[in-house]
Amino acid sequence: MNNFLKTRQLLKKKLQNREKIFGSWTSLAHPSITEIFTRSGVDFVGIDLEHSTISQEQSQRIIATAQAGGVVCLPRISSHNPEMVRRLLDSGADGMIVPMVQNAEDVKKMIAWAKYPPLGRRGFGVSRAQGYGMDFTEYTKTWNASSIMIAQIESIGAVERIEEILAFKELDGVMVGPYDISGSLGIPGQIEHKSVLEAGKRVIAACKRYGKACGTQIVEPNEQRIKKALAAGFTFVILSSDVFLLWKWADQMKSLIAHK
Repeated sequence: MNNFLKTRQLLKKKLQNREKIFGSWTSLAHPSITEIFTRSGVDFVGIDLEHSTISQEQSQRIIATAQAGGVVCLPRISSHNPEMVRRLLDSGADGMIVPMVQNAEDVKKMIAWAKYPPLGRRGFGVSRAQGYGMDFTEYTKTWNASSIMIAQIESIGAVERIEEILAFKELDGVMVGPYDISGSLGIPGQIEHKSVLEAGKRVIAACKRYGKACGTQIVEPNEQRIKKALAAGFTFVILSSDVFLLWKWADQMKSLIAHK
């Protein structure tokens, strides 16, 4: 069994068992950032393709760097695009995070694009994921059972349909997107609004009933905020991102410089 498969299977089991999981998040393309993140002890590195300029070629380098550091890599695709899914998976991604999942039909599409027949319709290619041919048999036999799929719940409509979304055994968990939920409620940015908080609680409760992992992202993580998120019922937490970290640093430095 190759190390990539073993690491992926371990994370999938943790997701299924609703164990505590921590992730990092990169929106900047240089693999050195990912290499630093892998030294932190996180369980996975997420690549933000939705809100960045990271290319397919750059994604493959990030995936390879994460896995070389013994960490699972889960790109967030930019849209519901079968070509993007196919190319990222053949680049060696351990699964994917899918934005703006609205209903059961969206989940069905992702399963079809990401899983091999007979479960899905993914084509049988030879690329980095398959060890350029050397791992083809092991990879194709184990992929459907070991690959990871996480859906982002980012609208009040998706919250209202959370039961049908979670009904798929191929879905390992969901992430709550409070900013987009607030926008769908007509109160953009008000993530502490009662309606936004209630929507999050509804998703958390449904995940508990269905035995699914439930995640969130903390912009400025510390022990208190992490404990609060876990106490609320989240089972995995993304700890800031490279952009957030640099943004906060620049903001602090701006204040220091202004007072000199």
